[in-house]
This record gives sequence, structure tokens and C-alpha cells, in this order.
Amino acid sequence: MADAYQTTAQVAYFNKVDMELMVSDVLNESPLVQAMAARSTRSNSFVYTRQTAAPSVGVRSANDGIENTVGTYESVTANLKIFDASFGMDVAVAQSDERGVEHAIGVEAVTHLQQAMFEIEQQVLNGTTGNLAGGFSGFADQANLNGASDSMVVDAGGTTASTGASVYLIRMGEGDVQLLWGQDGEISIGDRQIVERAGSATGRFPAFYHPIVAWCGLKIGSTYSVARIANLTEDTGKGLTDDLIYDALSKFPASRQPNVIVMNRRSLEQLRSSRTATNATGAPAGRPTEVDGYPILVSDALGNTETLLV
Repeated sequence: MADAYQTTAQVAYFNKVDMELMVSDVLNESPLVQAMAARSTRSNSFVYTRQTAAPSVGVRSANDGIENTVGTYESVTANLKIFDASFGMDVAVAQSDERGVEHAIGVEAVTHLQQAMFEIEQQVLNGTTGNLAGGFSGFADQANLNGASDSMVVDAGGTTASTGASVYLIRMGEGDVQLLWGQDGEISIGDRQIVERAGSATGRFPAFYHPIVAWCGLKIGSTYSVARIANLTEDTGKGLTDDLIYDALSKFPASRQPNVIVMNRRSLEQLRSSRTATNATGAPAGRPTEVDGYPILVSDALGNTETLLV
């Protein structure tokens, strides 16, 4: 049976809920955030200890000894950042909603929170170089994941600039990747207030102001917690294949394999197409949902215009 971990849905909570389901054409779902292992923390930082080298042991002869050595460790600090989804709405505009002010404010709260979760997912995957410069460090920022020859990177070999994409294999859990939620996991939705705001062209107007704030960060426990398949492009033969995924799987220790594979829609289609080309009948392969039992998550937070790794 697969290991189970606390997820964001179990750790983070809303102190107030006033939302309704809505349909949207905006691609800002956050499947990885929903699935990620998570934990709460009270402060705006999280400190943990990581072992970097094992102690030495050996075989000795009778009446002889071995040198005493110890393991080496380092202290790592993961800094949380403020994600602010607060918004304002003209009182008159809110009152014009035929279902009432509460509905107008609720819909706006849903859209702001949904976008905040999507930007957190972008931050996890793309880091400060590919998303919010003031956010927390993500996978793409890591020294073992940001070069084509790095230890946990598989280079797909694509060369067409501005068509790059990456796939991440992630091991989640207490000693590996966790999303951190500050203030004991509270996503604070404050009391609605009426404030005076400057008009877009002139004058002042009354507006409902709704503060929505959360502290969020990322812990990457080990060098072996994440692997990256990089330089996937539109070049012929440079898309995602099962062989590339198996190459990435081989970078994880035998007893610490990943829990999930995250990719975008183009990479998923490249994988499906590669299976069609190699199956016995030549019939179109089905939409991939896993590789060797490792589930696939498809996220729009991963783009197709990454700068190629060198």
C-alpha cells in the first residue's frame, strides 16, 4: 500500500467560508498543491536538519581499532512568503448583483483564492526565476536542478529556444517535499470593511475591502527528493518518452522513489504519442495516467516556453 501524507487540504484551513462553485475558462487549477504533502508552522520560517554525509564504519582485527568518525549535518531554513489575495469592490457594483452583495463578494473571493493557489503551484515548480521574484525558492531554483548536467536532471536534448518544458518527479513526505503553511495553517479571510478608494480617473468612491492572506513556503528535504527532465521541446525526437522518465527514476535511491510525476499537457501528449509509435499494433495509445505505477499529474503551471538549460 502506498504511503499517505497530510496534504494542503488537510493542513490549511479557511477561517471563514463564503464561496460558491463557478465555471471558468481561466487555466488556474492547482492539482499539485492539492496533492502535495503539507505541514503547518507557527512562524514565517521553518528550520530542519539535513544529513550530508554518513559516518564511516569498517572491519577491524582483534586487538586493533578503527578511526572514529561521525556523520555530518547542516541546518536548512525554508522561508515562508506572504501570499495576498485581498481585493476591493465598488459598493454600488456589489449591490447590483441580483443575488445580493454576499454573492458578489463570494464569487470574487473564490477567483482570488483560486489564482493564489495557482501562483503557489507556479512558485513550487518554476521558483523565483520563472514566477514571482519575491516568492519562495522552487524546484527550478535548486542547484542540483537548474543545469542540464546537474545530478538530478535528465537532458532531453531539445534545442529550439522558447519551446522548452520540464517534467518533475517528486518524492513527498516528512523527510522530502512538503508545502509549508504558516500561522498554524490558517488562510486568513478577514472581516469585510467599507473603505474609501481613489477613482480610476477622478474622485473617491466607497468600496468593500476583503483581506485574504496566507504564509506559504516550500521544504525540499533532500537532494534526492526531486528529479527534473529538462529541455523537452517541439524538435523531432525531443519530446517526453517513457525512456526519459525511467532515466529520471534511476536517479532516486532504491528505497526512496518518487510519489508523483508532474507535467504539462504538451508533455502528456508527447508521451502518449511515443507509446503509439512503439506499441505492437500501431493503434493510438490511451491517455497516460501513470508510468510503472507512479501517477501522473497534469499542471498548467508548467509552460512550453522555458529557457533551455545548459
